[in-house]
Amino acid sequence: MKFEDRLAHQVQATRGSVKKFVGRATGNSRLEAAGRREQARGNLKRAGDKLRDAFKR
Repeated sequence: MKFEDRLAHQVQATRGSVKKFVGRATGNSRLEAAGRREQARGNLKRAGDKLRDAFKR
């Protein structure tokens, strides 16, 4: 897995975490839900990267 892809997936998870936090802090449930979705997507992609790397070795 390329470093750029891993970094992009980490950024996506972090961006989702920030959105979730801001949504919770402001009481904006839509922003919080969007943050949860984005964080879950990023974490799922990171898990896929780790799984792919495990089978490469």
